Amino acid sequence: MRRVALAVIVPIAVVTLAALLWLWPSGDGLPEQQRTGADQVTGEIIAVLAEECPEELPDEVNGCGTARVLLTDGPDEGQEVETALPNGTGAPEVAEGDQVVLIESSNPEGTVYSIVDHQRTTQLWVLVAAFVLALVAFGRWKGVTALAGLAVTFALLVFFVVPAILAGEPPLLVAIVGSAAIMLTVLYLTHGFTLSTTVAVLGTLVSLALTGVLSAVAVSALHLTGVTDDLSASVGMSQGVNTQGLLLAGIVIGSLGVLDDVTVTQSATVTELARANPAYGFGRLYRAGSRVGRSHIASVVNTIILAYAGSSLPLLILIVANNESLGGVVTDQVIAQEIVRSVVATLGLVAAVPLTTGLAAFTFRKVGEPAPSSQAAPLVRGG
Repeated sequence: MRRVALAVIVPIAVVTLAALLWLWPSGDGLPEQQRTGADQVTGEIIAVLAEECPEELPDEVNGCGTARVLLTDGPDEGQEVETALPNGTGAPEVAEGDQVVLIESSNPEGTVYSIVDHQRTTQLWVLVAAFVLALVAFGRWKGVTALAGLAVTFALLVFFVVPAILAGEPPLLVAIVGSAAIMLTVLYLTHGFTLSTTVAVLGTLVSLALTGVLSAVAVSALHLTGVTDDLSASVGMSQGVNTQGLLLAGIVIGSLGVLDDVTVTQSATVTELARANPAYGFGRLYRAGSRVGRSHIASVVNTIILAYAGSSLPLLILIVANNESLGGVVTDQVIAQEIVRSVVATLGLVAAVPLTTGLAAFTFRKVGEPAPSSQAAPLVRGG
């Protein structure tokens, strides 16, 4: 069975590597970077000079007045500048000592700076450090390998998926190849070169391909364009990216994390069932594994729906506030796009359970004496 697994997984890995190299963007294929806004600099607020607002101006967020800011980078680093306090919906609330981001613009009177946001670099690094410490403290070596897998995922997304899409490659194909590369690297890195991991990889790849096909059919049938806000419209116009393909790529990549969670769990469950019950054949292993899978699906599906609902909460509030009819709501492209994301991801997830459970049950049927519970069956014998 190990030879069969190698005979299946090695060609898949070779094809994935070949596709990765074929689609890998070269410097010549990338579009020239275009300036999309004013220069940004950072600074520290050293004084806030508040004043009473005129009657015709709203007194919200920071009120009226100016802030003196010490610039900490940019061509005028070290200089003090005075800028109007930010105001209006979404404006950052500022106080003396805050680290802020400013945009630099020019007018006939000279250079003008405007506060647009808080600088969050330090806080984000603290949060990342807490995440790393918690993962390593609890997961130990598994936590370290999980971090390595996360680094690989980030690298493939930043250095392959995004540049390849910007270079004009088909977004759906790029997403599937990138996802396959992530799975082949991360799952083995995190869970080891075991037969159980190989089953999970195969189940994930098949389910991922099915998700890609279903998303393409759904997006085409519902005539979704992928343009639902200013950001997606800007990407389509300024970078020349196929927004419909970008929507498909987003569905595939978004489904990836949930799929590998389910497939790894199902494969590990059937593996342990086979060790505890070495006389179990395919049917008994499949039925027992499916019972666990159904419970897992019931909770994960709710997770998917809540995740998409949470990301679209402002939109849902706006729809309810406007008292729009249910029929008008669900056919709106913005809502229809989120429904497609949720439903397609769920269908791929549901398909992953019987696929992975069946593969695992076939692989581990009547495996003989149970192996020690702390040691997974190796895919390749050590030398």
